Amino acid sequence: MAYEELCWEPVAALPEGEPETSFGGRWEDRLWLNVPGPFYTGIADNCWTGRLHAPRRVLYGGEHFSEYVYRQPATTAEVLNLATAAQVDPYRGYACDGDSRWTPEAVRGWWHDRGRVTGHLESLLPRWSSSDRTDEREAAEGLRDFAAYITEGLGTDLRKYLFRLEEGCYPKTPGPLPELR
Repeated sequence: MAYEELCWEPVAALPEGEPETSFGGRWEDRLWLNVPGPFYTGIADNCWTGRLHAPRRVLYGGEHFSEYVYRQPATTAEVLNLATAAQVDPYRGYACDGDSRWTPEAVRGWWHDRGRVTGHLESLLPRWSSSDRTDEREAAEGLRDFAAYITEGLGTDLRKYLFRLEEGCYPKTPGPLPELR
């Protein structure tokens, strides 16, 4: 079994020096749409470049249509794609210190308020789906992906993240996970 499978440490998958080079986002600026986890955005690029590099991780549509992380990376390749998205952000608004910022209570609070997120996605979808702009139609696919992920998959991933926050690592074997309540 690979190390990645035994003790997944997403931030450790970043190239040496990368956090200091490309990840300058601040927790205080964190966009509410970011899914709990080690990576998030604060004030990030609004030029719609993040999805070019991390299409299953980054979306647009926050304040001023800035980028946000809607799915945390689960492999080294996905971390590197997210790092590339961070590298092209002229504001250096991506961050990778979420593990030291999120608390179990905050994760549960985000989950409890997920209706606000789905409502936001639903408000953007009609316009982006029927847009003449190729980038908006492509981003509509991301909105659909995020909505589907909230319905199926995100709850389990957040329970695994709660385990990480409480126990120091992701669960190594199937078993009981903390509740989201």
